[in-house]
Amino acid sequence: MVTRMLWLDAMLKTARPVLTALAENRLKTTLPMGFHPDRELYAPLEAFGRTMCGIAPWLDARVPEDEGEIRQKIRVLAQRCMENAVDPESPDFMNFTRGYGQSLVDAAFLAHAVLRAPDTLWHGLNEKTRRDLAAALRSTRKFTPYDSNWLLFPAMIEIALRKVGEDHDMGPVDRALDAFKGWYVGDGVYGDGAFFHADYYNSFVIHPMMADILRELQSEEKYAELYEIELKRAKRYAAILERLIMPDGSYPVVGRSVTYRYGAFQLLSQAALEGFLPASVTPAMARCALTAVIERVHRGNIYDEKGFLLPGITGDQPDLAEFYIGTGSLYLCETVFLPLGLVEDDPFWRDPDEPWTQKRIWSGENARLDRAAD
Repeated sequence: MVTRMLWLDAMLKTARPVLTALAENRLKTTLPMGFHPDRELYAPLEAFGRTMCGIAPWLDARVPEDEGEIRQKIRVLAQRCMENAVDPESPDFMNFTRGYGQSLVDAAFLAHAVLRAPDTLWHGLNEKTRRDLAAALRSTRKFTPYDSNWLLFPAMIEIALRKVGEDHDMGPVDRALDAFKGWYVGDGVYGDGAFFHADYYNSFVIHPMMADILRELQSEEKYAELYEIELKRAKRYAAILERLIMPDGSYPVVGRSVTYRYGAFQLLSQAALEGFLPASVTPAMARCALTAVIERVHRGNIYDEKGFLLPGITGDQPDLAEFYIGTGSLYLCETVFLPLGLVEDDPFWRDPDEPWTQKRIWSGENARLDRAAD
């Protein structure tokens, strides 16, 4: 299981500085703001919510025996972090309400983590922390989302509240689903609002949240058909993502928010985790392709001297970061590690290595023809 350990080491190397500082109530004073210091108000919740969104499936998974001890330590650390993040009396109490609305975004990533790991991040919390967490999530209702992928943020928060049996409002869910019906542009791709953008937001936010929201609702007749439609579209976009990974693990750096690094492949990772990989992509192909990306990114130094992420793709490349990107934003990269939530004998980890599409094509092998889904 050498590859699995490579993934685990990379995931924890990124997560540990954030979780350790927050567990000790010093994330606000420790998190570096060497670029875009004006994002300081939002950075702690960004770092925590996005980190948890990526590591959550592993926290609740049945892990190999040699991972059990470290996983238990990280679970305890994560629960302590949650206590500090949502306790209004804590020095590291997160900003859920101040500012123009960025807190809505990262509360949604935290809510997605709760959806992905309810045993650790809800049932494993003490009663006070559960109350504080629910109150913190509900407090973001003050924000009005933009007509874009932001509509999915209040929808995800309400679905997470529904998942754990808390009071919730289905209005934002229906508004988001109705909007995206009209924003589908074809071939597995949604516009981000009324216009199409050539970027990775279909993987950063749109498909991952749409698929998991509808997965929670699929037993209700009103949403069952929507779930099947979304699953078909998500499969197609996962196929496109797999074909974007070149033989050396590089991929096109295009569009907004590229400093989320391999978070660009969240949907491909989620498809492996949740069992909806397209027919053209075997679990072994997905594993090998994603491993190549992880290794390619880590060829450069992506951490500062204290272990926190630097902006960029494979090094310190701050000019790649938009004005709204701060240190905390970078932690969406952790979502590539979702398949660590799979058991060790799952085909994703068990099956022999297999070349992914571009590696096969550029080595001269025969490969399957690609074609649009609709």
